[in-house]
Amino acid sequence: MTTTRHATAANRAAGQVLSPVPRAVLPAVLTAFVGLSAVALLAWPARESIFEGIAGGTADTPWAGLAGLVADKGLLALVAITACLVLFTWLRDRPRFWLLAAAGAGTVAAYAVSEAVKLVVTEERPCRVVDVATVLACPVPGDWSWPSNHSTIAGALTVACLLVAPRLWPAVVPLALVIAGARVAAGVHYMHDVASGLALGVLIACLVGLAVHAVVQRFTRRSTSRRSPAARRTTGR
Repeated sequence: MTTTRHATAANRAAGQVLSPVPRAVLPAVLTAFVGLSAVALLAWPARESIFEGIAGGTADTPWAGLAGLVADKGLLALVAITACLVLFTWLRDRPRFWLLAAAGAGTVAAYAVSEAVKLVVTEERPCRVVDVATVLACPVPGDWSWPSNHSTIAGALTVACLLVAPRLWPAVVPLALVIAGARVAAGVHYMHDVASGLALGVLIACLVGLAVHAVVQRFTRRSTSRRSPAARRTTGR
């Protein structure tokens, strides 16, 4: 009986080293990826007319300044939310901190893939192709358009937040969509740029984050089992 209790305690300790991943995350991510990819594909044929309608219709409106501010600095709001989660989980829920750190690795990977794709595709910015007034100045030549880095990071940070705090979705999901939309309204991206960026960020951050989390969890459980006297007595070592 004592041995069984020790084994149960050891297994519980090993299983609690890292926080379990919410079951709904992967289906939600795959659904978002498919939906955003569909938006990108549908927007591609009419990319210039969509851009002209959105960006051209924003430049002379009273909310042009707000659109430019969100497009340029809005990502900092998601960074701030993620930073608060980092601090909270470090102080109050260390297992979820490591899950968030794994998602952070996925965010870095998503950005790296986005940059690599840009260098391969080399799509020109819409503000250099379509003759419309824009809220933000057009990026320098060689700063390519597809996919949107801002949107990629926004999608990745959203996934990172939802992995450890799913209840934040009413805040972070609309925020990511607004940031992506503002990049079009401000005149620096096509619609398919931002939809593709969100899809890329969401998918890669989730897959890489879960993979890193699984690997660390496996090594941590193995290490905990080796250190635990109860585990050693249970296995006869």
